[in-house]
Amino acid sequence: MPSHLDTLSDQELLQHYYREGNRDLLGILLQRYTLLLFGVGMKYLKNEEEARDAVQQVFLKVLTELPKYRVEYFKSWLYMIAKNHCLMKLRDKGHKHVEVNERILSVSDDEEGIAWHTEREKMLSTMGEAVEELVTEQKACITLFYLKKMSYQQIVSATGYNLMQVKSYIQNGKRNLKIILQRRLEHER
Repeated sequence: MPSHLDTLSDQELLQHYYREGNRDLLGILLQRYTLLLFGVGMKYLKNEEEARDAVQQVFLKVLTELPKYRVEYFKSWLYMIAKNHCLMKLRDKGHKHVEVNERILSVSDDEEGIAWHTEREKMLSTMGEAVEELVTEQKACITLFYLKKMSYQQIVSATGYNLMQVKSYIQNGKRNLKIILQRRLEHER
């Protein structure tokens, strides 16, 4: 897979995907938004393991659904797929009274909707920058665990760290990410 593909916009990747049917292109798109999907899962499901499972299930749904539609705005479409998946999971679990409001239900083109998406983009960008500030071992383990969806054992095999180190790097990495994000938030005020 040529590395220049990583520099293409979502629209360009979608155009190539629809033209060529190459699932690697779809993989690039999904990788861009793994953190967004995980965040949606955490927001609705409030459980790390269920959120990770939801990301995988949304990936599978995208693989089957995207060829059927001509999607123009991949990120918005993907967000709606993830949100609907989580709401269905909550409903299936018996949460009959899931509170839903207009802002959550629709991807709006009005100023408020645009501002909401802009803020979300900024948050994802900040999260990416914060991950880059982690020490190498924490960054590697956090990336493999949350973005690549690897198990502890797979991370042990991939990195050469022992199981206790992997758990420690993930735990400390999460704590440090929180500290970095809080510091950035206070700095912006």
